[in-house]
Amino acid sequence: MSEPSALFARHALLAHGWESNVLLEWDAGGTLLTVAPGAVHAGQPLADIVLPGMVNLHSHAFQRALGGLTETAGDGPDSFWTWRQLMYRFAHNITPEHIEAIAAQLFSECLRHGYTSVCEFHYVQRDQAGALYARPAQTAERVVAAAHMTGIGVTMLPVLYSYAGFGDKPLAPEQQRFRSDTADVLRIVEALEPLRGRQVEVGVAPHSLRAASLGQIGELLAALPAGRPLHIHIAEQQGEVEQCLAATGQRPVRYLMDNVALDARWCLVHATHLDDGEVAALAASGAVAGLCPTTEANLGDGLFPLAPFLAAGGRIGIGSDSHVSQSPVEELRWLEYGQRLLHQKRNVAASPAQRRVGDFLWQSALQGGALASGRPVGVLAAGKRADLLVLDSEHPNLAGIGADDVLGSFIFCGNDNLVRDVMVGGRWVVRHREHIAQTAIAQRYKQTIAQLRKLRP
Repeated sequence: MSEPSALFARHALLAHGWESNVLLEWDAGGTLLTVAPGAVHAGQPLADIVLPGMVNLHSHAFQRALGGLTETAGDGPDSFWTWRQLMYRFAHNITPEHIEAIAAQLFSECLRHGYTSVCEFHYVQRDQAGALYARPAQTAERVVAAAHMTGIGVTMLPVLYSYAGFGDKPLAPEQQRFRSDTADVLRIVEALEPLRGRQVEVGVAPHSLRAASLGQIGELLAALPAGRPLHIHIAEQQGEVEQCLAATGQRPVRYLMDNVALDARWCLVHATHLDDGEVAALAASGAVAGLCPTTEANLGDGLFPLAPFLAAGGRIGIGSDSHVSQSPVEELRWLEYGQRLLHQKRNVAASPAQRRVGDFLWQSALQGGALASGRPVGVLAAGKRADLLVLDSEHPNLAGIGADDVLGSFIFCGNDNLVRDVMVGGRWVVRHREHIAQTAIAQRYKQTIAQLRKLRP
């Protein structure tokens, strides 16, 4: 028996705001056909509160297995750079099978907390000896397999990673699993082409200006099919800014913008350390700032200049990056609270048109995430994917409140997960807070993590 192809929502968040009595209908492929407010309930399955599913625009899936294992102080000051060495040692031991098991666990967790699609910034391309696999896209294919297993939509971003620092510094031995040149990345993109479809998109990601040259980035741009997403790490740490200034005389975001025509296809991940000119220019470019507040806080990176960026019309999205959290609520809460601490003010992420901070954050992250994914997601509208969340209207945090207060309570009140059911592409993948394959996925992950922890240096 096929699943129902309709849902009646008493309250649903549409592009322009909340509507009541909304009929949602979708086709067999999971694309919305009808989104009709003010409808009459005619026996369709019923939900009280429905939201568009969130886009996770930055993920390194394998790093989920590192969670909690890097929280011991070293002999000297700890930073992103010391954390990176631990990550390298961990990455040395993972196999394609491990990658699939870890990604499946991560994706099931992301789904249960409200992410319905993910952009995978994928750079473990080679085997432990530094050789390409017989199938160059083997590890990327494993991530796609995990996405299919869990039901999450995925944008695969094979990573260009050629250098260890500015000035084409040779890669260190511990970085050899990540090594790729332009031809390698394009070969992987071509190998993933048959997997593209309603649930899968493929773009590329120059790792950073430290790891990819401007010439290589230009080659990728020239060869990549039109409309595909492009992501890059940039200006994440002060050390990176200082290195870029020493090598080029410019800050990283300015250096990129002066040499590459940025547009809405681009997602600049982190972009934490910007000067005023970079803030204005990045906002004007149409590119998305990919913000990962829980990882940026965990690594001690710094705080993004959110208020001036939003005031300049900038676009934002959120990602879980290293996956110390798998919750979009926590990312958005950290995003706002970091700004409150920085400015010693409240309700920073708002505008004259939308003064409710929860609604502003959720809608902004949906719009930016959809652009960054290159997929028709992020809004409940005809022609878009049927990706949605049903919140638990019986939970004390939501009981009896009006629709206008839902997102404020969802994001800023308590730590219970209020996501009850999750649909992706017209298919229910989470029911009553449990993923449909949760037990099998968790068992495989436990076996994988037990093996890896035995190998941990």
